Amino acid sequence: MTGDVSSRAPGFAGVIFDVDGVLVDSPHEQAWRESLAQLMTGPWRDVAGRTTWTPDAFTSRVYREVLSGKPRHAGALACLEHFLVPDARRREPEYSERKQAMLLEMIEAGRFDAYGDGVRFVLAVRSAGIPVAAASSSKNAHRFLRAIRLKEFGAGGGALLDVFDADLSGRDFARGKPDPEIFLTAADGLGVPPERCVVVEDAVSGVQAAKAGAMVALGVARAGDEHELAQAGADLVVTSLDEVDREAFVAGRLVQRAR
Repeated sequence: MTGDVSSRAPGFAGVIFDVDGVLVDSPHEQAWRESLAQLMTGPWRDVAGRTTWTPDAFTSRVYREVLSGKPRHAGALACLEHFLVPDARRREPEYSERKQAMLLEMIEAGRFDAYGDGVRFVLAVRSAGIPVAAASSSKNAHRFLRAIRLKEFGAGGGALLDVFDADLSGRDFARGKPDPEIFLTAADGLGVPPERCVVVEDAVSGVQAAKAGAMVALGVARAGDEHELAQAGADLVVTSLDEVDREAFVAGRLVQRAR
């Protein structure tokens, strides 16, 4: 999909990035899936037969539609309810804690990859003088950003986290996406009006949150979900951030680079 956002002279005043799925190919999905499998085949095996869970039922689609974009505890509860796990609310803390422990082990072991197009886009936007913020529901996002070393992208020393003017990742908010609270707070942290901010998101709930906050939404379809992101209201959907016309972006227009 190719979109065009009217110029907002003197251009966009801030860019807000989700982290998981936009900048990092994180192991969140794997950690959620494997930790639930451990519980269902271990401590919870007595109730497994009363649920809709099977090893193959926890698909990437389930992750995107049920868990992606939600704070950890809300995501865990939503997942257990999706699979009709009895006493889901009581069991949620155990699932959340197991998933978090597994995820930290993965981060420590370096079992994740940065999306090169995402890192390049952050660096290009910031080099153009546009302030940037990280705004992820995940409390682990800052760990990923700190672990990504800029020298791997030919950008000198330090970590990707150092590039951001504001980092709201993991902060507790009363309402999660698709409510715009996290993005509105990020805009305030950058000192720019929401209507002059671009939100870069890979999840439908994130795009919906951006539009609810009167922001421009740039959707990154990492999972073949271009149609879903467009339907959610994204002003432009790309499969790689390298497809965005950076010169036009700096001028305040969101368009796809000519092929």
